[in-house]
Amino acid sequence: MSDEQQQQPTFSIEKIYVKDASLEIPHAPQIFIQSEAPQVNVQLYNLSAMVEEGIHEVVLTVTVTAKQADDKTVFLVEIGQAGIFQVRNIPQGDLGPILGITCPNILFPFAREAISDLVTRAGFPPMLLSPVNFEALYQQQSQAEQEAGAAVAH
Repeated sequence: MSDEQQQQPTFSIEKIYVKDASLEIPHAPQIFIQSEAPQVNVQLYNLSAMVEEGIHEVVLTVTVTAKQADDKTVFLVEIGQAGIFQVRNIPQGDLGPILGITCPNILFPFAREAISDLVTRAGFPPMLLSPVNFEALYQQQSQAEQEAGAAVAH
C-alpha cells in the first residue's frame, strides 16, 4: 500500500450490535387489563470511545418510558445500540461530527427496530420511533459544552 493510499480518509462500519437491552413491565399483569393510552417519553444519549488508533465504538442509548396519567409505568425499554467504526486520516475537527452525527444516524434504525421488537414481544402494540435530527442534537450539545466551559473560565 502506498503512502498516498494510507493517508486517504477512511470511514467504515466494522460491526453493529446490541450492547445492552432492558425491558421492564413493573405492573404486569394488571397493566394489560387497563385500556388507557400511555404517555410516551423518549430519551437519547450518545457516547463514543476510541478502542484503538482509528477504531471507535459509538453507543446510542435509547430509553422509552410509557406511563399512564396516574404516573404508573406501563413499560420501560432501553437499548444500547453500538457500532464499531473505522475512522482514519480525518481532520481532528471533523471527528466529533462523524462520531456525534454520522454514526448515530447509522445506529438509530437498528435501535428503533430493537425497541419495536422488544415492545411487541412484551405484549404491547408495535412502537415506531420518529426520525431524529442528530445534527441538531450535536449542535445543542456542543453549544451547551461551550457555555459550560465559558462559565468555568469566569
